[in-house]
Amino acid sequence: MNTGSNTPGEAVVAEDRTGTDEAAADRALGSRAPEFIRARRALHLSWQVGVFVVGLAVVVAGVAMLVLPGPGWVVIFGGMAIWATEFVWAQLVLRWTKRKVTEAAQRALDPKVRRRNIILTSIGVVIVAVLAGIYLYKFGLEMPWKIKDQ
Repeated sequence: MNTGSNTPGEAVVAEDRTGTDEAAADRALGSRAPEFIRARRALHLSWQVGVFVVGLAVVVAGVAMLVLPGPGWVVIFGGMAIWATEFVWAQLVLRWTKRKVTEAAQRALDPKVRRRNIILTSIGVVIVAVLAGIYLYKFGLEMPWKIKDQ
């Protein structure tokens, strides 16, 4: 058990002497603001507002990049990481997202899933090649917007 007193920004965490990753991750919950900022309530609130505004700007830029050129999802997760430096809810969302991405990567590396994905991709390539062949046979190398009624 944690016997020390906690400052307002710290999360209460039980000590775990096993050294597991889960215990290390639990210790990371809470504000990462410097101690002198956490000690002053008004300064800490200002710090949190600043972190929220910066994170919001990054997330909004990432959402815009979903339809514009740019790495939208990477930027959105970057904004979440900025929020996670200060807010427990963002830390939990980021931790859940990392866990789901890791699970998806492990499933994708499963030999059965890889085989299925390769088969589906091959079928898709064959279908696209057949459709492209039919188009070229019927119209040649003309662009669709220049094809005259036949």
